[in-house]
Amino acid sequence: MKTKLAILSLVIFSFACSKTGTEETEVSSRTETLPYYHEATFTPDWIEPGSDSLKNYHRIPGYTLINQLGDTVTEKTLAGKIYVTDFFFTTCPGICPKMTSNMELVQQAFIDDDEIMLLSHSVTPEWDQPEVLKEYAETKGINSDKWILLTGDRKTIYDLGRKSYFVEEDQGIERTEDEFLHTENFVLVDQNRHIRGIYNGLNKVAINQLIADIKTLKNESSLP
Repeated sequence: MKTKLAILSLVIFSFACSKTGTEETEVSSRTETLPYYHEATFTPDWIEPGSDSLKNYHRIPGYTLINQLGDTVTEKTLAGKIYVTDFFFTTCPGICPKMTSNMELVQQAFIDDDEIMLLSHSVTPEWDQPEVLKEYAETKGINSDKWILLTGDRKTIYDLGRKSYFVEEDQGIERTEDEFLHTENFVLVDQNRHIRGIYNGLNKVAINQLIADIKTLKNESSLP
């Protein structure tokens, strides 16, 4: 019996090592292209990149917000970029520090790649003014050329989170602006502002998959 338990433990340990941490194994995407998503259930749509059916497909709409340097940021700021986005607040004592730590792994993976950007929206914009975000960025090792922290109009931010990025995965449940937006999800957006993936920002395995999927997304344009 002890021998069987020892063998089982070794198998479980080996499986875990193959699945966790960036140093043990390099995760890859399961397909040459990623699916598209257009609503809160995150049911994948397998559409050929460049297809005419994407002309009227869900895209992240225009917006105007302010970054940690006090500069205006719009959807045009990220034109032609792949980006990962999330929603946080600087005084969060719970999930946000872990999310920031994991987003930093994505930052490091693409630190020299100008095609990849990171975007974090504050859900307490009345507190997280540019100077607060700038101090937070400096404390957390955030590179302002790579990773944009956003504040501004609360309704704009909450509408983006719930109606555009679907970060709460509410599946059609209506919420008001007064209800606090708090989620661990990271969303992957392509060069045309289409959603291409959602990931648990607290899970290292999910972060490794996100990094792999970003590479897949970069390669889409070179596919025949």
